[in-house]
Amino acid sequence: MDRNWHNSIFTRLARNAIIVAVLAVLLLLAVTWATLENAMKRSLEENTATDIAGLVDIYASGGRAELLQRLNDRYEVENIDGRQAHYLLSGTGGTRISGDVPHWPSLNPAISERGFVKLPDGTPVYARSAHLDENLDLLVAREYSADRRAMLLTVAVFLLTGLVIVLGVIALARATSQRLSQRVEGINALFREPADARLESLATLPDRPDEIDELACHSAETLARQGRLLRMHKHMSDNVAHEIRTPLMHLDQKLVKALAAAADGGEATALGQARSDIRGIAGLLDSLLDIASNEARRGDRAGLETVDLSAMVEQIAELYEGSFEDAGLALTTEIAPGVSFAAEPMQVTRLISNLLDNAIKYVPRGGMVQLALQPGPRLIVSDNGPGVPPDRREAIFDRFVRADRGDASGHGLGLALARAIAERHGLALYLADSDDGATFVAEPM
Repeated sequence: MDRNWHNSIFTRLARNAIIVAVLAVLLLLAVTWATLENAMKRSLEENTATDIAGLVDIYASGGRAELLQRLNDRYEVENIDGRQAHYLLSGTGGTRISGDVPHWPSLNPAISERGFVKLPDGTPVYARSAHLDENLDLLVAREYSADRRAMLLTVAVFLLTGLVIVLGVIALARATSQRLSQRVEGINALFREPADARLESLATLPDRPDEIDELACHSAETLARQGRLLRMHKHMSDNVAHEIRTPLMHLDQKLVKALAAAADGGEATALGQARSDIRGIAGLLDSLLDIASNEARRGDRAGLETVDLSAMVEQIAELYEGSFEDAGLALTTEIAPGVSFAAEPMQVTRLISNLLDNAIKYVPRGGMVQLALQPGPRLIVSDNGPGVPPDRREAIFDRFVRADRGDASGHGLGLALARAIAERHGLALYLADSDDGATFVAEPM
C-alpha cells in the first residue's frame, strides 16, 4: 500500500518536535526580552535615583545657586554609557528656571513620580521628579535608545541562534522520521511479499537492537513459521489428495474394463453412472483443495505477475461464445482496454470461468449475460435470469450451497472457489443490487 510521506506517524512526530522547538525558542525569546526590559528599567531607575539624590543633597547644602551651577556643569558632561541626561528645574506654576527640557512632563513631583515618558521633541526617556520646596521642582531624565538597540541586537542574535537550532531540529527530525519510515516499510514489505532473503536479514538482531529491530525480528520469525506451516499443510493436502485420487483412478480403470465387458445396456448404464460419480468425487476433491489453497494464501502476493487483464477477459469471452450459443444465451462484452493486474493468470481465469459457468447453469434459454471489465480493476458478470433473493446473497458463496432449482447440478463449490480466488488476489467478490437477474462484482477490497 502506497503511503504519502506526510501521512506517516513518524512525520507527525517530527512535525510535533519541530513545533515544540519553535515554541520553545519563542518562549525563551519572550523570557529574554522581559528579562532585558526589566534589567534596563532597574538600571534606569538606579541611575536617575542616584543622580536626583545627589542634586537634592547639593540643594540642601548649597541652596539654589549651587544647584544651578551644578546643573550647568552637568550639561557639558558627556555620557559614556550612551544614556544622554536631561534636566529641568522649574519654579511656581511650572516656569522653567534651568534645564534643556522645555516644559514639565506628566509626572507629579509631589510624590516623586517616575516612569517612561517622551520629551516634547519625541525623544523617549526614563524620568524621575522630585519636589525640592514649595517653589522648586526638579526633573532628571535619561535616554535609553542605546539600551533598546542593545536589546534588539541581543534579540537578533537570539533569533538567529534559535533559527539555526530549529533548522537543525527540522533536518534531524526529517532524517530520523524518514529512516524510521523506511525501517517500518521494510517490515510492511515483508508482510506484503515474504521473501527468504528478507526474512533472514530481518530475523537477525543487531548487537544493540531497538524496538523496531525486535518488531522486525518477531515479524520475520512469525512469517517464517507461518510459511513452514503452510508448506506443511500443502504437503499434507497434496498427499491426502494423491492417496484419495489414486484409488479412485484405479477404480475408474476397473469400471472402464467392466464397461467394455458389459453384456446388456442396463449394466453399461450403471457402470457409466458409477464412472461419472467417481469423476465428480475427484472434481469435488480438486475444488476443495483449490479453495483451501487460495484461502491459505489470502493476501500473499508471492507468485503474482502483472497480466493484461483486458486481453485475458477478451480471450475467455471468445472461448465461451460457443458454450453460450449451445445454451441459447446471448453473451455481450464491455471491456476497457489496457487494464493490467497482478495475478496468477490460471487462477483468475478460473474465477471468470466459474462466474460464466454459473450464468450458463441458471439463466434460462433466451437470456442475456454481460461480461464487463472496468479500470480498478472492476469485473462484472450480470444477467437477466431469475436472480437471487436478498436473504441468500451471501449464502450462495458458502461451500456446498446451490440455488433452489431442481435441475441444479454440481457440488455448490463454484462460487466459493471464485470468492477464495478473488480474496487471494485482494479482490472482494459480491452480489450487487440489480433490478433483475444477478450481478456479480469483483473489485479491490
